Amino acid sequence: MQLFALGINHHTAPLSVREQVVFQPERLPQALSDLVRAKPVREAAILSTCNRTELYCAAEHPGAAVDWLAEYHTLPADRISPYIYTFPQRDAVRHMFRVASGLDSMVLGEPQILGQMKQAARTAEQAGTLGTLLSKLFQRTFSVAKEVRSTTAIGANIVSMAAAAVHLSARIFESLAGQKVLFIGAGEMIDLCAAHFAGQQPKRLTIANRTLERAESLAQKYQGDAMRLDEVAGRLAEYDIVVSCTGSPLPIIGLGMVERAVKVRRHRPMVMVDLAMPRDIEAEVGKLDDVFLYTLDDLGQIVESGMESRQAAVVEAEEIITTRVANFLHWMDSRESVPTIRALRDAAERSRRHELEHAHKLLARGDDPAKVLEALSQGLTNKLLHAPTHALNQAEGDERDQLAQLISRIYHLHPGD
Repeated sequence: MQLFALGINHHTAPLSVREQVVFQPERLPQALSDLVRAKPVREAAILSTCNRTELYCAAEHPGAAVDWLAEYHTLPADRISPYIYTFPQRDAVRHMFRVASGLDSMVLGEPQILGQMKQAARTAEQAGTLGTLLSKLFQRTFSVAKEVRSTTAIGANIVSMAAAAVHLSARIFESLAGQKVLFIGAGEMIDLCAAHFAGQQPKRLTIANRTLERAESLAQKYQGDAMRLDEVAGRLAEYDIVVSCTGSPLPIIGLGMVERAVKVRRHRPMVMVDLAMPRDIEAEVGKLDDVFLYTLDDLGQIVESGMESRQAAVVEAEEIITTRVANFLHWMDSRESVPTIRALRDAAERSRRHELEHAHKLLARGDDPAKVLEALSQGLTNKLLHAPTHALNQAEGDERDQLAQLISRIYHLHPGD
């Protein structure tokens, strides 16, 4: 049984491809069960975020998981195969350590990915697809990520996606203080973005969400107001900046809705930032003359400029990960010898009990205790040495030399001394 990691991410595929293989959170448990039941995969976990969809598997071969990914999303295999990466055991372990540590993120060092990986492990555990091997790997992964973040400056002065959204908006408007900002959604990313925009003191800050109570709670945090999601179409024209990040499987802002808003605004510019995966805003909106639509990939280009200052921390982090990968693989190798060690101990225990029972009988018969102990020790010695001496006596040529070297190593012998 081998470990594999395979998937698709922002390094290998554009947004238009990535959004086709996203797993909705509520469907993940069933998807994991289907994968393990339908394919020769013993253990599995799935990480699906705005920038990556990855499968972590314990299996004989990764090909079955690749095929399943395409089948599950009803995609032709050749639609995603050019973008798929597959990592065998050592590389898979290294990849997971790097992902959890923020080294493979669009925003170098970003902390959210660690929480997302922990959720992936919990989901797999609840679905019953997290076995001994993957469970241990996830534990080591979280430990390595903690070590990297606590001993290096990988997360220092992080350039976040939220900060990048503010930066892109500032390119269009001289000052954000006079603008009205609408946030669609009420999750963690919207919370982060609202905090960054609130720092620019916009003229108005509004949260729109399906659940009005949740929108009102977040709006109150930033001295804003709230609306229901179904009100957005009628009020979109009021806002200069729109930031959207929901879990909707389909776009919630269409081309027609934005066209009407632009007409009402008399072609005053509008910035729209789509942080959702799949996208909340139809891609065609970006073709409108007065709309500046930015996606996750656009923000990724902005955050890359902040990477140089953290390259020294990356080197330190990679050294830690290299050491920890070797440690984990050593643990995996040691598992292979467990059955042999157990069998060896069982054989020794049987010999011990046999000699001890014989000694008890001699003592009960009234034999001299000193002679009984001597016989006990000789009996144990003979039984424990019988197998290696017999193997040496039966072997010939190179095989005998190899056995002799192995026995000398095991018992720390120095025959030439």
